[in-house]
Amino acid sequence: MTPLRDVLVVEDDLDLAALVEMIVADAGYAVRTAGDGASALSCVGERLPGLVLLDMRMPIMDGWRFASELRARFGHEVPIVVLTAAENARARAAEIDAEGYLEKPFELDDVIRMVARFLGPAHDPSQWA
Repeated sequence: MTPLRDVLVVEDDLDLAALVEMIVADAGYAVRTAGDGASALSCVGERLPGLVLLDMRMPIMDGWRFASELRARFGHEVPIVVLTAAENARARAAEIDAEGYLEKPFELDDVIRMVARFLGPAHDPSQWA
């Protein structure tokens, strides 16, 4: 399964998930959201994303378990960027061998820069059907 150039936002805070979805979509990327790791794995099963923006502390299935399952199935084919309010975001990212991290609260421009780092420049979202 080849990853697409879309972003999967895995975040249980609905307001934050909606904000990240809006800014990433406004920047021209396709975006999907999931409120927990189990839902995110279902999304991945439907279509492999190009990047996962992952909260760590969520109900049902947390970020650690999701990352373990994703890596077991796809290795490092899909990069993960940790979104966390933990004191040491770098350590949380290292725990799951993530390719990047953003500390909450983060600047919106930092989110777009991180997405572009992994997916390249945005394209017209209407091209992703």
